Amino acid sequence: MSGEGLHWRKSSRSAPDNNCVEVAFTGKWVRTRDSKHPDLAHLAFGASAWGTFLDGVQQGRFDRA
Repeated sequence: MSGEGLHWRKSSRSAPDNNCVEVAFTGKWVRTRDSKHPDLAHLAFGASAWGTFLDGVQQGRFDRA
């Protein structure tokens, strides 16, 4: 599935230089893309995998030391 026609969202905490990841929710899939290159390929994750990722973010597992 191409990224056309999807409602892409970007975090309100994104840097002004557009250096971030955008997400689009499509039923049971969460699609992600690089905001600097929206025309290139994107990744799709199942809802369960995305939920696990968000839990890790909230727990600080990906914070830089």
